[in-house]
Amino acid sequence: MSILSALYCGASGIAAMSKSMQVIGNNIANVSTVGFKGSRAEFADLLSQSINTPAGKKQIGRGVKVEAVQSLFHQGSFESTSVVTDVALNGSGFFVLTDGNETYFTRAGQFRVDSEGYLTNALGMYVDGFLYDASGLPTGTRGPINLSSATALPNSTGDGTTAGTGVFLSVNLDSREAVPGAAFNALDPAATSNFSTSLTVYDSLGAPHTTTVYFNKTADNAWEWHALVDGGEIVGGTAGTGVECAGGTLSFDTTGAMTGFTVTSSDFDFVGGATANQVIGFDFTGTSQVAVSSVVNSLTQDGYGPGALQAIDIDSDGVITGVFTNGVARPLAQFTIASFPAESNLFRIGDSLFEESVASGQAVYSTAGAGTNGSVAASTLELSNVDLTTEFITLIAHQRAFQANSKIITAGDELLQDVINMKR
Repeated sequence: MSILSALYCGASGIAAMSKSMQVIGNNIANVSTVGFKGSRAEFADLLSQSINTPAGKKQIGRGVKVEAVQSLFHQGSFESTSVVTDVALNGSGFFVLTDGNETYFTRAGQFRVDSEGYLTNALGMYVDGFLYDASGLPTGTRGPINLSSATALPNSTGDGTTAGTGVFLSVNLDSREAVPGAAFNALDPAATSNFSTSLTVYDSLGAPHTTTVYFNKTADNAWEWHALVDGGEIVGGTAGTGVECAGGTLSFDTTGAMTGFTVTSSDFDFVGGATANQVIGFDFTGTSQVAVSSVVNSLTQDGYGPGALQAIDIDSDGVITGVFTNGVARPLAQFTIASFPAESNLFRIGDSLFEESVASGQAVYSTAGAGTNGSVAASTLELSNVDLTTEFITLIAHQRAFQANSKIITAGDELLQDVINMKR
C-alpha cells in the first residue's frame, strides 16, 4: 500500500535528518578545537519501484539517505600565541606525525618538546621533519625532530688562507713614540714594547686562549708586533711566563698610512689535545701610525667555542633554526608537509588526526611553500574552520525538515486509521 511506503519515506527523512544533525552537532562541539575541519552531510534520494504510464516507465521515490559525509578543508582563522613551537599552515598541506609504527596527518600544530628533546603533539607522537647535520647542511633524510642533542660545534681561529678567517686587528700606533732601549723581550714585554692589546683565540677543541699582541717601534715608520700566550697554555711552556707564538712587522709611509705588514711566524701549540702547531692568521689592514695616542680601532676573529641550544626560530618555510649560547645560528630541521590528490577523502581517526585512504591517494612528502603547499606561521595556531552562523542556519533547516517528515508519519497514521475505521 502506498500509505505504508509514505510512512517509510518519512522514516527515512527522519533518519537522514538525525544523521545530518549529528554532523552539525559535531561541528559545533569542535568550534574551539585547534586545526579542526568541519564536515557536511550529503543527501541522495532512494528509488524503490517503477510504474508504467502512457509516457513510459516512471520511478517512485522511497525516501532519502545520507550518501556521504564530506570533510571541508577550507582555511581556518589564526590565533597568535607566545609559544614558538605552536605552528600553523597558511594554505594546503598537513603536518606529519608518527608513533613509531604508523604515520598520521594533522592541521593542529600545538607541538611541544618532550623530556627527550623530541618535538611531539599532545599525544606524544613525534613530529616528522627533514633533518640537518651538525654543520647546518641538509642530510636528505626524514625522521622525528629532536632538539636535545643540538649543539654548536666549536670553530678554531682560522689561519687566514680563506677569506674571513683569522684575527683582524686595526690599531693606530702613536708616531711620537720613541724606540725602546732594548729589543723586544718576551720575558719582559711591557718594558720592551710601546703598546699592547689582548684578544681571545680558540683552538680546535673550542677552548679559549688569551693572546696579547705587543707593538714595539724599531725605527721611524717601522714597527714589530708579537703575539704572546701564557706558557701554561702552550706545550712546553711555563705558567706565568709569556710564550711568543706569532710575530711580524708593520711599515708606514710619511702620511701614517700602512704600506704593508708581514707575518713572519705563527705557531700556537696549545695544550689539552688540540691540533698541534695551530697556525693563526693575523691581518692588520686599516692600521695607521699618526701622532695621536695608540688605540684599537677594531678587533675581530672567527673562532668560537662550543654552544648549547638557547632558543629556536621557525621561518615561513618551516625551517627550525637553533640559536646557540656561543652566538651561532644554524638550521636543525624542516617540517615535513604532506599533500594529497583528494584530501577531502582522508580518513578521520579522532584526536585531530587523519589517515591516508585509498580514496585520498598517497601522500606526497615535501616542504612548506613547495608546489601548492602553504607556508608555516610560528607562534600561531589555526582555529577550527566551523562557521557557527552557517551551522545554525543549516540546523534550523534540518530541524524543519525533521518536523515535516514527522508530519508525513502522523498523516499516514491518520489515513491508516481511517482505513481501519471503514470496517466498523
